[in-house]
Amino acid sequence: MIQGIRTGSRWGTFTLALALLAATQIQGNEQKHDEQASPPTKGQRVFTCGHSFHVWVPPILSDVAKSAGIKDHQAVGLSSIGGSRVIQHWNVPEEKNQAKEALRGGKVDVLTLSPIYLPDEGIENFAALALEHNPQIRVTVQEFWMRWDIYEPTTSPPGNGEKVDHNAITGEELRKRHAPYFKEMDDHIRNLNKKFGKTVLYIVPVGQAVIALREKIIAGQAPGLKTQEALFSDPLGHPTAPLQALAAYCHFAVIYRVNPVGLPLPAVLARDKNSGWAEKLNRLLQELAWDAVIQHPLSGVKAETSRPER
Repeated sequence: MIQGIRTGSRWGTFTLALALLAATQIQGNEQKHDEQASPPTKGQRVFTCGHSFHVWVPPILSDVAKSAGIKDHQAVGLSSIGGSRVIQHWNVPEEKNQAKEALRGGKVDVLTLSPIYLPDEGIENFAALALEHNPQIRVTVQEFWMRWDIYEPTTSPPGNGEKVDHNAITGEELRKRHAPYFKEMDDHIRNLNKKFGKTVLYIVPVGQAVIALREKIIAGQAPGLKTQEALFSDPLGHPTAPLQALAAYCHFAVIYRVNPVGLPLPAVLARDKNSGWAEKLNRLLQELAWDAVIQHPLSGVKAETSRPER
């Protein structure tokens, strides 16, 4: 069972946060069939299917959940395929398909997916199978940050040898470029939930949180991060530790429907724990993740919880 944070911690009590969120009425058409509006009352069993922009989430999520006092959180399995669409995980041979096995065995509370672009029939396939074996299942879909900072729904890099300069782009331009991708994904998830007759699929708005962080960097308001490029290990956009932590906080907020602000420095950022700015950066990442989640109409999280005193 979920345990309360020790008295006097900066984060307050996890139990209180659960009660506050549970007491809040979820509104909007996206939630009208949602039987899972309240935060879960115990740790979740999470299976992950993804590519290199997602597969590092499970260990960070487990670390964050543990620090929040969620002792029975479980990462029950991982299907990792580089550069993959969800349908590729679905098409893994039956005798090797751990995702299907776990779902059929009723061993999963939350299935996390990370499609690159649409169409991707794997999303519906997995959601239907998951729902068949667990009527209370939640399937989360990660909206991510664009590879090469462009809307290119293929696996091809920019043409003409164009150099990717992550530092040259503005927040306004990032939002403009991401808009068609975000809309396409939102429309797809809405339509699938309508087809299922209930809210089964939820969006984890990592892409929106990343844009907000990049705007903070541009404004000189992100402790320890002097350039946008510091978030990426290559032109494609593979994430460095701060971006990984940000994404994990988004997943935590969607899965547990609780504000992560005030949780201690996670292991993924621990190498900078003596830097003088790591704690401030960690809090900023938590705030940006929570803000992105509560503002997204398909995250399943509609309420603000109390935050600790600064």
